Amino acid sequence: MTRDEFIALALQNPNNVAIIDALQELALPDAWLVSGCLVQSAWNVLTDRAVDHGIADYDVFYFDPDTSWEAEDAVIRLLHQRLAHLSIKVEARNQARVHLWYPAKHGLPYPPLTCSTDGIDRFLTQNTQIGIRRTGDGYDVYAPHGFDDVAHLIARPNPGPNFSAANYDVKASRWKALWPELTVIAAEET
Repeated sequence: MTRDEFIALALQNPNNVAIIDALQELALPDAWLVSGCLVQSAWNVLTDRAVDHGIADYDVFYFDPDTSWEAEDAVIRLLHQRLAHLSIKVEARNQARVHLWYPAKHGLPYPPLTCSTDGIDRFLTQNTQIGIRRTGDGYDVYAPHGFDDVAHLIARPNPGPNFSAANYDVKASRWKALWPELTVIAAEET
């Protein structure tokens, strides 16, 4: 699957288009629509399901040097207000402040990041290490592992400093129930 083929599949979900357009209009710094909502939209098109089938939430990453909770909360509220008409769950996270809360929530160290794509690099699964944002009249796509796993409906762990086999198993089991065609690569096989 090419970059353009992936974009065409992911953007068949009108929620993805609306979020990406809102991010461009709001000019949030280093803002991307990321992860499952993109990949799962593509899976849904490939398997002839409703484009929003199984999508629990829509994740937005941005990178603002203001690491206060108040600043992040203001962005969360702004996006919720702007996108309320979609009736979906949008989760926005400032990647500049993840290291402040991640260790307490997950019990693992998390060094400060330098940009939003650093956060994408730390995703639990390689197949969801994807982000899209608008650039002028086109799209910028970040996909360090490409699109083959998306095209072939493969869930693959992303071993790294914050990897949790237990969390991966929960996520992969949920996906397998929603997309039975999915091939799940076990954590110990990586």
